[in-house]
Amino acid sequence: MPQVFARLKPHVRSNLLTYAIVCAVFVVAQSMVSTGTISASMSGQLVPICCYVCMAISLNLVVGVSGELSLGHAGFMSVGAFTGLVAEACLRSAVASDPVRLLLSIVIGGAFAALVGFLVGLPVMRLQGDYLAIVTLAFGEIIKNLLNNLYVGLDATGLHFSMRSASNLGMHDGAVLINGPQGAVGIDRLSSFVAGFLLVLFTLTVATNLIHSRSGRAIMAVRDNRIAAESVGINTTKYRLMAFVVSAALAGMAGALYAMSFNSIVPKKFDFNTSILILVFVVLGGMGNIRGGIIAAAVLTILPEKLRFIGDYRMLIYAVVLIAVMLASNSATVRMWIDRGRAWLRRRGSGGGQSASGGTVATVREGGDAHE
Repeated sequence: MPQVFARLKPHVRSNLLTYAIVCAVFVVAQSMVSTGTISASMSGQLVPICCYVCMAISLNLVVGVSGELSLGHAGFMSVGAFTGLVAEACLRSAVASDPVRLLLSIVIGGAFAALVGFLVGLPVMRLQGDYLAIVTLAFGEIIKNLLNNLYVGLDATGLHFSMRSASNLGMHDGAVLINGPQGAVGIDRLSSFVAGFLLVLFTLTVATNLIHSRSGRAIMAVRDNRIAAESVGINTTKYRLMAFVVSAALAGMAGALYAMSFNSIVPKKFDFNTSILILVFVVLGGMGNIRGGIIAAAVLTILPEKLRFIGDYRMLIYAVVLIAVMLASNSATVRMWIDRGRAWLRRRGSGGGQSASGGTVATVREGGDAHE
């Protein structure tokens, strides 16, 4: 088995290891939930952790793979969240199965987020650098303020929309789904840890297949040298827009799952701070490093909860840990030890131990004698 694993391509081995880590963590967490060995507060964090993992993977497509700086990723999450809630309410009478209704709501939320990403990306992807960051930041704030002034209701005649107040919806014995700055209340909590795990696997599959596809190589070529990519006929705007739209769709799906894990959700939750938090996951895990982003998202979501017993000092310690990890990840000494550990693991996987190194030395000597 180790020999078969060693013969695989490096990116295939890396992807399989990432899948194995995700599945192992799911099995351990699910067993802890089943046996009651996990606290209620941590159990409630499992679905948000899955959502933040999906957000980190999706943003990595833009920041790490495409090489663009996006500061409005929470905007796509909010589009998917509130679209998914409206879709779930509309499907409630037609679809009795909760898992099917959750799936359809997630798909609809992702589709609307992809549409918004396409409309925003058409002009935005012609920019780069600081200009792109500023425009995406403005987009995130615009979406938040639009949702703060959006009122949506549902009655027997269908959906009703207003930008003034709930009283202007003109409904007859209906229910208000989105109540402006108060957000959505009375949400059916359809999300589950299993659904979050499946969404993480789906997001991971989409991201890894895109990265290692022909389109992914074109996206990275544009990232590395835009002028050289254009000189060989690569449509730079097309491939940058592709990464942006796929990232927006995955963020929208995560947003829909996230919204249906709470009883109520407000637009303020998806503000600039959330976009920066997701960016921290990506930077801390390593830009372009999918596995690192997953680990960073999980650890940094759990850490504030685990530090709650400290009280007022927990966010201070959280900030100190962030700074320490950032300094360590940019240290040449730490990188040297990490590279040594990886080399040791590769030697163990290719045959292991003393015999493998001895065989290598013998081969080199034989080659040298033959050359002489």
